[in-house]
Amino acid sequence: MALTPSSMVELGFQAHDFSLPDVFSKAHKSLQDVAGSKGLLVMFICNHCPYVVHIEEALVALGKEFHGTDLGIVAISANDINDYPQDCPELMAEKQYGFPYLYDETQEVARAYRAECTPDFFLFDGGLKCVYRGQFDDSRPGNGKPVTGKDLRTAMTSLLKGEPVSEDQKPSIGCNIKWRV
Repeated sequence: MALTPSSMVELGFQAHDFSLPDVFSKAHKSLQDVAGSKGLLVMFICNHCPYVVHIEEALVALGKEFHGTDLGIVAISANDINDYPQDCPELMAEKQYGFPYLYDETQEVARAYRAECTPDFFLFDGGLKCVYRGQFDDSRPGNGKPVTGKDLRTAMTSLLKGEPVSEDQKPSIGCNIKWRV
């Protein structure tokens, strides 16, 4: 398993529009459909990556914690399912996330966001400008640190309170996105 860091796009990066199928509702969701009035968290994840599996329960909890707030949450999988069939939409739909889980078959959305790894997190403000791109927390499979989501949760809470999000951000690390050749 090759470790890949997030690209750490520049802060202020404008969120790109998309229209992708949600594996739960089967409806296409756009950027405007999932964004909240105070912002949006876009996560690039997948089913099989051990780094995502390591934080999966905490992602479910994060979704519940921020459900009903003015902050939208969406997850996107862009992996090539020909080589990684465990990331197919039918198996994505078995997850218990409380937020939309979209499938980016063409990988165009992942490329537009410059996503590099799973998990890769992008938090946008109400104007859909990037205010956070970085790690969930400093827990990794096998390092013994508890999964808390503290880095991302702190950024999300600051955004909701109208406070500045700290620019001291560490890259997320995980498996590379499985690009089509």
